[in-house]
Amino acid sequence: MNENNAATMDTASDEISLKELVIKLGEWYRYLLSYWRMIILVAALGAILGLTYAWQQKPVYTAAATYALDDEKSGGGLSGALGLASSLGIDLGSGGSGGVFSASNLMELMHSRKVIELTLLSEVEVEGKKMSLADFYIEVNQLHKKWAAKPELANLSFAVNADRDRFTRVQDSLLGAMAATLDKTQLTISQKDKKVAIGTIEVKSENELFAKLFCENLMKVVTNYYVDTKSKKARNNVALLQKQADSIRGELNNAITGVAAANDQTFNLNPVMSVHKTPAARRQVDVQANTAILTQLVTNLELAKLTLLKETPLIQVIDKPILPLLKEKTSKLKSLILGGFLAGFLLVLFLVFRRLGKELMD
Repeated sequence: MNENNAATMDTASDEISLKELVIKLGEWYRYLLSYWRMIILVAALGAILGLTYAWQQKPVYTAAATYALDDEKSGGGLSGALGLASSLGIDLGSGGSGGVFSASNLMELMHSRKVIELTLLSEVEVEGKKMSLADFYIEVNQLHKKWAAKPELANLSFAVNADRDRFTRVQDSLLGAMAATLDKTQLTISQKDKKVAIGTIEVKSENELFAKLFCENLMKVVTNYYVDTKSKKARNNVALLQKQADSIRGELNNAITGVAAANDQTFNLNPVMSVHKTPAARRQVDVQANTAILTQLVTNLELAKLTLLKETPLIQVIDKPILPLLKEKTSKLKSLILGGFLAGFLLVLFLVFRRLGKELMD
């Protein structure tokens, strides 16, 4: 009996709670409905603001390039030649892909300040006029107008082929600031699949030509940076072997000439006097020795050239940005709807919290 009474009381309590909830929701509905004119007006203002924002936004162009990294693990016949040279005690480099130029670290290299600054200092041609990308960046973003009030910045520029070591402190600071802005807001480097060594470079800009030129020159700078650093040892080997080969070749030519001159001097002399044949014999020994040395040097030089060829280049460009570029622009319809919804929603929240505050104070 007591259990039935308790169940009846719980049911009644639930009905009362549900009834109170419905009544409360009705009160809130009538409360908000009383401000319907204000809500519609604010939502309309928000929609206008959203439309105005979309109208003022300039389109953003995206320049994209894809590249592939050379697989240096498999060298084919070249690996066999390098292995043979190694077995003979000739160190021509392994051509491995370690260090900063591995596939995983190359993307970070493209984000480095050094590489971006070198790209900004690259020479480009805009409407028949040659200038640096840094100057083009200043022109695109109309920075000279913003710097008009500062005499030290009013006429600042980055001349083509200027000596980087002679830049002023202001130039260094501005170049670093431009590089940081480009890296954070306009440059994206990604790799869709870690198993595939194919990466993508994307450059976004409100100026279509700048996006294209920066993307192309970034690829060039990274490739040149690789050639100048990772292949430095191989190039030094080639230069050293070439110098030695040229030197020995010169000595061999002199020795051959010396043999002929010595033979001319001993012509028609008494054959019993062998001492006169000594200079020719010495020169002949020099010829034989230099010939053997030159043969070995030429072999090493050709292998060194193969090593250099194997390591150059690191980056193979697959796709380059082609005009017209992909254009992104804020949708006016979406901005209008989103602006109106957000403005109306924020007003409703304000009205709700204002009434809750009054109820708590009473």
